[in-house]
Amino acid sequence: MKAESFDVIVIGGGASGMMAAGRAGELGAKVLLLEKNKNLGEKLKITGGGRCNVTNAEDDIHAMLAHYGKAKDFLYSPFSQFGVKDSFDFFEKRGLPLVVEARKRAFPHTQKAADVYKVLERYVEESGNVTVKTSASVLNMRIKDGNIEALNTKKGIFSAERYICATGGMSAPDTGSTGDGFGWLHTMGHTVAESNPTIVPLEVRDEWIKTLSGTSLSFMKITFFANGIKKFSKTGKVLFTHFGLSGPLILNSSSDVHELLQYGSVTATIDMYPDTDLGSLEKRVLAIFDEHKNKLCKNILSLICPKGVSLGLGMLLSDEVLSTKVHSISKEDRKSMVQLMKAMPVTIKGLMGYDRAVISDGGVLLEEIDMKTMQSKKIPNLYVTGDLLHINRPSGGFSLQMCWTTGFVAGTAVAKAMNA
Repeated sequence: MKAESFDVIVIGGGASGMMAAGRAGELGAKVLLLEKNKNLGEKLKITGGGRCNVTNAEDDIHAMLAHYGKAKDFLYSPFSQFGVKDSFDFFEKRGLPLVVEARKRAFPHTQKAADVYKVLERYVEESGNVTVKTSASVLNMRIKDGNIEALNTKKGIFSAERYICATGGMSAPDTGSTGDGFGWLHTMGHTVAESNPTIVPLEVRDEWIKTLSGTSLSFMKITFFANGIKKFSKTGKVLFTHFGLSGPLILNSSSDVHELLQYGSVTATIDMYPDTDLGSLEKRVLAIFDEHKNKLCKNILSLICPKGVSLGLGMLLSDEVLSTKVHSISKEDRKSMVQLMKAMPVTIKGLMGYDRAVISDGGVLLEEIDMKTMQSKKIPNLYVTGDLLHINRPSGGFSLQMCWTTGFVAGTAVAKAMNA
């Protein structure tokens, strides 16, 4: 069977793939966009709980890139070509204004991820140069003389002068992110760092946490310990779940927790009143005790805890204390209760899997990619984007910004190479 030919083939119809295909088509390239799912953008449509954290509105490039850890120095060139301001302009000029919320997270004004997808969908369509084929899984790649010659897919054989691999990482595998590209890139000679779910909830052993499932607290401090030695603390929003802990504070701690788990047991303490010192909290509790001194201890816990947490505190107190009237609680028991509120105990069982991960790490080492163009240094007619690159980043819009940036840069580069 003769291969159908294009200037550029983009493999993967997610955020970076749609951006790359749209940009290459906009610049005049004849593009084929291949997607193994029935529809494009399946992961994009559900990201951010269906709201889609499009980017982070950090306008200082040095501060922005500091969030990408060791990858920072590799990212100045691509971000100078398409950065945060460019993302704002891209969506707003196409009729989707963005709003900035806490921690500089930018969302569509409509609060709908589907609207972000629609902008990308129109971008792919409007040049008239992009052919989209869905349910088109790549079965294998034909390599000749160190370049990709053609792709065998479920929809036929296709060839191109240049290829952009944008198949994504391994988070949310039910949307098609199953790490296919990692295997292909390894086979083609790239060094691929092992993937792990990094922005992911934590599984715990503690029943008191699981009984609070669905409770969300906006201002908590969690301190992590490895083999009993304090390692780090973070403050922010915590969501209690039926398996453990989630929410922005936990998600942005999970990569560090994963590292600690490699060396032994990990425990933590949750401070329910991080802005109140122990002495001041004890005075507050004592005032509540004085006001309700004839009530049983278990009946006043909701008055001294953040909303929704009293059940958890009750599970950590003895039956004897719970059934004692407030005026009869000893000074030592009261102090222990206050200390507990400042350090609720947690035992970390592990990280949840890829199915609950917001982001996974791993991917091609950046040293093997020309970051000015996203071109592979191993396979000259291959370009790599998005989550296939080994770039750690927190939640808060940094992952999608990386996809917009690398997709735009790759799409620009392949089109310019065609016209060179």
